[in-house]
Amino acid sequence: MESKILFEAMRLIWRITMITVSIPKIVEQLKKLPPDKLAAVYDFVSYLAERETAHKVTENLSEPYLTMLASQQLLMKDWDRSEEDAAWANL
Repeated sequence: MESKILFEAMRLIWRITMITVSIPKIVEQLKKLPPDKLAAVYDFVSYLAERETAHKVTENLSEPYLTMLASQQLLMKDWDRSEEDAAWANL
């Protein structure tokens, strides 16, 4: 029970903190970090930006289309074989 209360308190603090964060505040904190930590921050921010871009691209696509895209690599392994080429050669 205590861990759940602690988790909710931390979540609330995080939410309040996120509301008050601004780019100048982030830059101020970044200036305090050594280069190896900056690289980690850059990787994380790049990941978030890519994820957001991917979400915007896929949010308007239909579920069947997304399923097709997700299964394409797996099906390619089965379809891209000489046996398959031979089977379809005369059609």
